[in-house]
Amino acid sequence: MMKTDLCGVELKNPVIMASGTFGIEYAAFYDLGILGGICSKGLTLEPRQGNAGIRVHETASGMMNSVGLQNPGARYFIEHKLPELLALGTAVIANVGGSTAEEMAEAVSLLNATGVHIIELNISCPNVRHGGVAFGVKAGVAGDAVRRVRAVCRKPLMVKLSPSAENIGEMAAACAGAGADALSLVNTFPAMAVDTERRRPVFSSVTAGLSGPAIKPIALRMVYEACRAADIPVVGLGGITTAADAIEFIMAGGGAGQIGPANFADPLTRPPGIDGRREVMGKDGG
Repeated sequence: MMKTDLCGVELKNPVIMASGTFGIEYAAFYDLGILGGICSKGLTLEPRQGNAGIRVHETASGMMNSVGLQNPGARYFIEHKLPELLALGTAVIANVGGSTAEEMAEAVSLLNATGVHIIELNISCPNVRHGGVAFGVKAGVAGDAVRRVRAVCRKPLMVKLSPSAENIGEMAAACAGAGADALSLVNTFPAMAVDTERRRPVFSSVTAGLSGPAIKPIALRMVYEACRAADIPVVGLGGITTAADAIEFIMAGGGAGQIGPANFADPLTRPPGIDGRREVMGKDGG
């Protein structure tokens, strides 16, 4: 059975495209309506520019990015981008970030009146100097931010955790206790690359977010710990490339999985992912 329930929202399957890695442009490759869900690029209340300089850098078994929270703002997204996504016939998950809890809450308030199915609260982006890292590191700070957003959110609320959390189990429990309906993890790991010819960091911001197959074993461990600490649904992500990768996250306790950088390496990653899951699960009668 491929259908998956996430916070009361029925997904056609547990394959979700991760925030910042996917867009309507992929419709040129296949029918996006067969996906379980699509997460929007990180949205903030007001438009934001991204980071300067090089934004993407390939590394062994993965990639690094320093895109930042560049986006047209929640209002523009609602008016110009959301209708296209909703027309696909798959679950739409709006990823929301911001520099303050109040800013995030106001953006979520705007999304309450739309057809968005789930809000994914981003407290984890390591590329933004304000908000993300501070919220995602300390459990108490994260819990307070989730509580403030939960007070205004009228949609299912999924909180995206940072791998930089001081203790991922405590972080998961704090967010669940503050009203999160589900958790997603992990976001990218803070990392660094050096341009040896220029003798300086590759990225203007020095550090950037590492993702891809290289982080999968660590992400898998964190998903397992979060599942043990919080009795709410958990969506796993971090290096999922094959159906077998996705099954590992499900067996660790995750109810669904998000695919990210694999979309850059192969735009057709999704179809084998869904078909492969059916094949792998079928071996054990799942």
